[in-house]
Amino acid sequence: MHESIIELNHLSYKVADKLIINNATFSIAKGDFVTITGPSGSGKSTLLKIIASMLSQTSGEINYKGKKIEEYDPIAYRKEVSYCFQTAVLFGKTVQDNLAFPYEIRQEAFNHEKASRYLTKVGLNETYLTKNINDLSGGEKQRVALIRNVLFLPEVLLLDEVTSALDEENKQAIGRFVQEMNREKQVTVLWVTHNVSEVTESDRVIKIVNGEVEEKDGLEN
Repeated sequence: MHESIIELNHLSYKVADKLIINNATFSIAKGDFVTITGPSGSGKSTLLKIIASMLSQTSGEINYKGKKIEEYDPIAYRKEVSYCFQTAVLFGKTVQDNLAFPYEIRQEAFNHEKASRYLTKVGLNETYLTKNINDLSGGEKQRVALIRNVLFLPEVLLLDEVTSALDEENKQAIGRFVQEMNREKQVTVLWVTHNVSEVTESDRVIKIVNGEVEEKDGLEN
């Protein structure tokens, strides 16, 4: 069994008097493909944002590779634990502006061939590199944002309803792409989704209802 990469211990998140996440305790093993599911408003996206260090828990702790996430430099942490928004946020003018960005912050040359290959894997193609981001559909933006997050593979990929704007064919393309990263490159995946086919592709399912973790599989603490 693979070692634990993320551990949540009695983690809660409260806004004013409303408890969004209540006492969540579970572990994610390195290489796991985990689906987080549950009704709208149940706390799934909030949980993912806490793991991404975009929100801070009210109580409890979250550990990454055996250390509290607060002990990591935030920029270094987010390179290893990468969050994909449901509503894609693109910048600059073109798709290439977005896909070149991970190379620029690492002071490396843009890998045109790799970017083109990844675009093809998610149902786009090389011609998209020169497209203006304002001419893209919501689903196209989602796919560009996903590629931007994985050109340099993270240790953990956090996907928040990233196929919500896609048709079934393109949902399947994204599913294959994410599975390839998980199975061949050992990227740990946590995927928030309502899509039944995405649930069946995963190793484990964590269900959240009204902030409570109702089902959990996998590592015991």
